Amino acid sequence: MTDSYDVDPQEAPLPQRVAALKIRRMTDPPGMHVTGEVVLTTHDAWEHALEDLVAGDGDVHLDLSSVTFVDVAGASAVAVAAQHLGTGRRMVLQRPPRALRRALEMFWPDLSVIEVTR
Repeated sequence: MTDSYDVDPQEAPLPQRVAALKIRRMTDPPGMHVTGEVVLTTHDAWEHALEDLVAGDGDVHLDLSSVTFVDVAGASAVAVAAQHLGTGRRMVLQRPPRALRRALEMFWPDLSVIEVTR
């Protein structure tokens, strides 16, 4: 698993606005700590991080307490990753932003492998 994925808004050509996203590996509990926004310009990093999490063993934790926004495509990536978890595994979303909680409730209400903590 890669230790981090970063999207730096300073590296984007002007005048395009790029959101910042920082994803750092956590070991206890195993997972990732995420800071920033999950939007069009950060989807690649987000999807790669989720793929790495799913490839491991056991439950995965995403500390999203520092995430300000996740768009519907980012929520979809969470749902797809959760559906690829092996039997008996779960994805724990710690303090996700409201937009992510609402998208998961609206579009994937029966996805029981995702646990949301507040």
